Amino acid sequence: MTTTVGVQGGQAKGQERPRASFSYLLRAIRYLNRYRRTAVLAYLSLFISIGAQLMVPQLVQNILDAVTRGLIAARLQQVPEALRAVVLQAMEIGAEEYARLQENPESAIYWAVGFILVFAVARGFFAFAQAFLGQKLSQDVAFDMRNDLFAKIQRLSFSYHDRNRTGQLMVRATDDVEKVRVFLGQGLLLSLQAVVLLTGALIILSMTNLSLTLVVLPVLPVALGLFMLFGVISQPLFTEVQKRLSTLNTILQENLAGIRVVKAFVQERREQERFASAADRLMQQQIKVARIFSFLFPVIFLVANLGQVGVLYFGGRQILGGTLTIGEWQKFSLYLIYVFFPIGQLGFIISQMSAAAASARRIFEILDAENEVKEKPDAIEMPPIQGHVVFDHVSFRYFSSTDYVLRDISFEAQPGETVALLGGTGSGKTTIINLIPRFYDVTEGAVLIDGIDVRDVTLESLRRQIGIVLQETNLFTGTIRDNIAFGRPDATDEEIIAAAKAAAAHDFIMEFPDGYNTRVGERGATLSGGQKQRIAIARALLMDPRILILDDFTSNVDMATEAQILRALDKLMEGRTSFVIAQRISTVRRADQILVLDRGRLMARGRHQELIESSPIYAEIYHSQLVEDSPTQAAPQASTPDAPALETQDETR
Repeated sequence: MTTTVGVQGGQAKGQERPRASFSYLLRAIRYLNRYRRTAVLAYLSLFISIGAQLMVPQLVQNILDAVTRGLIAARLQQVPEALRAVVLQAMEIGAEEYARLQENPESAIYWAVGFILVFAVARGFFAFAQAFLGQKLSQDVAFDMRNDLFAKIQRLSFSYHDRNRTGQLMVRATDDVEKVRVFLGQGLLLSLQAVVLLTGALIILSMTNLSLTLVVLPVLPVALGLFMLFGVISQPLFTEVQKRLSTLNTILQENLAGIRVVKAFVQERREQERFASAADRLMQQQIKVARIFSFLFPVIFLVANLGQVGVLYFGGRQILGGTLTIGEWQKFSLYLIYVFFPIGQLGFIISQMSAAAASARRIFEILDAENEVKEKPDAIEMPPIQGHVVFDHVSFRYFSSTDYVLRDISFEAQPGETVALLGGTGSGKTTIINLIPRFYDVTEGAVLIDGIDVRDVTLESLRRQIGIVLQETNLFTGTIRDNIAFGRPDATDEEIIAAAKAAAAHDFIMEFPDGYNTRVGERGATLSGGQKQRIAIARALLMDPRILILDDFTSNVDMATEAQILRALDKLMEGRTSFVIAQRISTVRRADQILVLDRGRLMARGRHQELIESSPIYAEIYHSQLVEDSPTQAAPQASTPDAPALETQDETR
């Protein structure tokens, strides 16, 4: 995968108004619909917990009022009866209540304390249920989102991966998903909790003392305005943080993948400086975000405190005027906390929401990415392939580029034929073989297999009948057996061994102590180039393909190993339509037809002997390689007894 071009659409989309990406966050929230039962239980627990929380200030007022009334009742016993009646009437205390206060003044306190304990236990239980279910819900959504991302990345065509960096895709599937998950599991619940608590508290406050409530109300639009302002400001900052994190991750991924090259060229210090520079840019952006929120939190608390100052002033005047009791004041003060506390949470909620919105945008940029290789709605299953391949006036260019990579390529390969592609770098060889399994779609013309346009069949049914051995052999962490059976995980041991023998790999595999259970290490680091190549051939052969594609498969091995691989392939290519790319003419000279390419055009076609006489380009390549290989011919022939026979056979053909 190339790492020289930025993420598709990253710049263009990054220039949109920050507000637009909140729509992506709403799309992420819709993932909750997949777990409606858990979501309902989580939000039901939230409402019950808030309801229990809202009951406590009323019970506190009851306690204070009971204490006040009990104290007054005790003092009234020492007051003349006539004056006592006036005081009781002024305090709206009836005779029965006065008698009860005299007999058992603590009963109201006991009842209120008991209810507070009940509501506290209920709040604790449902708060735990809310937090647990919220986290479970967010983990479920993150699980689905990562799987959707991975599945989409797997389905995207080669052209998308050509334009995108591995490190950036990794960050989107990990860190970006985690930021969305944290918001769904925590920030979203906090947002709803803040709204419900604020609304409930305001309703109760307005019913308790409307005039004091009106003192608080001007604070709310100011806080909401700050919320919106900082959301707009911070969202692009978080987007830039994720971009710089992606760059850092890309440097790390490239360095680890090419650590041998780094060490071979003694570039450790330069790579450290490169990584440190990217880390510094990330740190500076994170500091910029921290600076914004360091300003936000004090401003929000300042607004809340200004509202509280107003309440203290006007509430104190009402107490002095006798229109507000101590119990009512305490109740009002506690509910006031439920107003200012959500306002204080706004900064935290903004931080999570802005980060999640920026990450959601990046996630859905992948999920919404257009796949340039699409299956038709009426695509059919590819019937068993015979191997008749036709390129009918094929032209191709990458990504809507104006420069054609292939121009008007036409040729035909009969079932069982071996077609070799020869040409310099950039001549279009690899592009041709990539069009056969439809890794890319032709720009003009058509690729036909057994008379069927490859665009008319399903990708899976097409590619399952094509075996591919690439120039860069990619082995996966695991055992040799796992790698051979990669295309057919259900293959039997007998089938795997047969494929390995056919690829001349069985003997060296059995030399390992664990045989087929030998672990190959990351990217097959524990195997030689020739061993990896033969395992790759075995992997392709296990598919029993009717079309075999060999992309410069001997470029990374010596001539002795090449001879072994060619001997293994001689029989295997019989009966299969094979397309071979090789730099060495010795590898392709026995092909049924050789295609000579130059700058995307088919310059000549024919057998080796025909092209020697008719194609100046082929003749030049052939004679230049004879000169280069002449000093080294003896050694390979000596080490491979079959080599002279091969050369003799080459000359006769």
